[in-house]
Amino acid sequence: MIHPTRTDLLQLKQKAVSVVNSVAILKARRHAVIRSFLESVRTFVRSRDAIRLDYGQALAEIHLSEGHEGMAAIESLAATAAREVGVTVEQRNALGVRYRDLTIYGPLVRSPVERTYGYTLASPHLEESIHLFESIVGTMLEIAAFESKVKMLGREITRVTRTTRVLEERVLPSVRADIRTVVEYIREREREANFRLRRFKARRG
Repeated sequence: MIHPTRTDLLQLKQKAVSVVNSVAILKARRHAVIRSFLESVRTFVRSRDAIRLDYGQALAEIHLSEGHEGMAAIESLAATAAREVGVTVEQRNALGVRYRDLTIYGPLVRSPVERTYGYTLASPHLEESIHLFESIVGTMLEIAAFESKVKMLGREITRVTRTTRVLEERVLPSVRADIRTVVEYIREREREANFRLRRFKARRG
């Protein structure tokens, strides 16, 4: 409820200034989050493009190797070369936005001599396909981290934008309308007081 007094008018003006300052802060934050979002998206898009290219080439190489070694031999080597991949999921913070990040232990791409089978048993096409598939696994894990960060930054942009619009389009116009109402009431009251004072002076004179 509006109380048309000068004290309440002062409070309303202070509230309007506070809302304007809050909008400025939110817009600055949105700008910073958008910048971080775009930087992450560029890396994310490059990673997805790299996977697409590597995956297509890896499939072509493994189809060529199938003609040399046969699928049974390829599956046998794949079972022999299987290994666990160490990954740790951690909570990180970017501009106050929390997201999950992945830490990968050890290089995922191995040289032929690091694999658990004799590399002389495999054709160059199979070695190349294995190399590409190992690269793809590493890139996919990186993408998983980017997806979490991009998703949370996107949500924060939406939240800040929504809050800014509410302040700009609802709260601030309402406060300013209340200010106008109180100002008009005070002015009208002052006019009435001046009119009564003039009548009083006229009667005494």
